Amino acid sequence: MSTAQRLPQRTKTVPERPIPQAGPPIFQSAIEVDPACVAPDMADLATRVRQLMNVRRDQVLQLPLGGNFFDIVVTASGPEAYAAVAVMDGIQRVGDERPDACGPVIEDPQRSWLIWLVPPGTSAQWAPHRHAMCLGRPHHLALPAVTSTEPPGPYWLRPFRGDRLVPPAALRQLLEQFQPGPTLHEAVLGSLLSTIS
Repeated sequence: MSTAQRLPQRTKTVPERPIPQAGPPIFQSAIEVDPACVAPDMADLATRVRQLMNVRRDQVLQLPLGGNFFDIVVTASGPEAYAAVAVMDGIQRVGDERPDACGPVIEDPQRSWLIWLVPPGTSAQWAPHRHAMCLGRPHHLALPAVTSTEPPGPYWLRPFRGDRLVPPAALRQLLEQFQPGPTLHEAVLGSLLSTIS
């Protein structure tokens, strides 16, 4: 004896049957949302959207490190660091691409820093280094406006591009080779990063 049951068949529609007209959509003019009901990550998302809008308006953007964005390596600026940037340009350049191919680097002339943007998660793998400090979460970084490409104030020594960050392994080797001056302690450095603008 079979236990299978026959499924009900859909009834055939009659093409001539009249279809009622839908009325106009009704939207509420305002929706009240209790802030206590908003998930914490949504508040963070809203903050990030506002910050990205500020960048488009050529304003300073303060961004959390790590996550899906980037970590940073901070070195002293000066001739040794500039030499490392020039060599990194050659390493990162592909074909007939523009010569400033290094990956994004911010110079802060007031503090004599170079801030190299490296892939997120680099700080968890970065061994202590005499000539550089690598930071990720929970620090924040104030990014200059995208149009800031020269002093005064912090500016993009190498532009921020959507297709690359600075490769950390090659950067470590170049810092060992050129040996720019020592950097600050992490606690001091982290407290200053969000105020570089």
